[in-house]
Amino acid sequence: MKVTVVGAGNVGATCANVIAHNEVANEVILLDIKEGVAEGKSLDMWQTAPINLYDTRIKGSTNDYAATKDSEVVVITSGLPRKPGMSRDDLIATNAGIVRSVTENIVKYSPNTIIIVVSNPLDVMTYCAYLTSGLDSKKVFGMAGILDTARYRAFLAEALNCSPKDIQAVLMGGHGDTMVPLPRYTTVSGIPVTELIAKDKLDAIIQRTKVGGGELVNLMGTSAWYAPGAAAAQMVEAIVRDQKRIFPCCAWLQGEYGMKDIYLGVPVKLGKNGIEQIIELNLNKEEKELLDGSAKAVKEVMSVLDNMQQPVK
Repeated sequence: MKVTVVGAGNVGATCANVIAHNEVANEVILLDIKEGVAEGKSLDMWQTAPINLYDTRIKGSTNDYAATKDSEVVVITSGLPRKPGMSRDDLIATNAGIVRSVTENIVKYSPNTIIIVVSNPLDVMTYCAYLTSGLDSKKVFGMAGILDTARYRAFLAEALNCSPKDIQAVLMGGHGDTMVPLPRYTTVSGIPVTELIAKDKLDAIIQRTKVGGGELVNLMGTSAWYAPGAAAAQMVEAIVRDQKRIFPCCAWLQGEYGMKDIYLGVPVKLGKNGIEQIIELNLNKEEKELLDGSAKAVKEVMSVLDNMQQPVK
């Protein structure tokens, strides 16, 4: 059982490390374009195996996709962060080129793989990987909802002074400030969260969740990596172990929620075949309006990719 993580930056390295520690796969390939980085980080991780007592072998590679051959799952974290003076369209063009190249190389050596996209802008990069790969949409999807929901649950655990283990929640929509946390589907050991916290405090937590990534950038000067890496690793585990777990993921909608031809965060069942079911919740009018608004924002970003001079194959 082989899993590949493309991009040995903070998110990719964290993802590979969690997969290895949890012994999700026999072998983890960490690949990066920078000479020696993936090899060095992989060697460092492997040297923790005698300490942390795991058997998963971690191997690094500098841009040699032959090393990724026959990977069951591939996590794509490659891409550049948005720099000062860079427009949204510039960022999309740059990262789409990277994700397109990575995807082409991945499917060349692992034509039956499942692809999890973590690169930003998340929704449109997942769309790019899907168009490029030629794979079924159930095998190409994005990691965002697990991370966003984890932030939401962590904030709630702080506010309620309870264990985050007991909090379950659903969050939908795009990965950004239009995301839609759903208090009506949020519980603490089965108790509706609305019975445990005042509305104003809950609204403040929801707002904090929506800008959760920005909060970390403001604190550290860079984007997060522990939680995103762990979230992607959790998705890998659900697939490799065929756990049939229900997670919010960025999935290709073809009529669900009244939407078509869009990658958007919705609850899905993850198993050995990738997305095995898209779950349609009965949203009320307010929730549906929020989801529609988020979808509109995502569609605008997807249209940037569609309208580029060099169209994706």
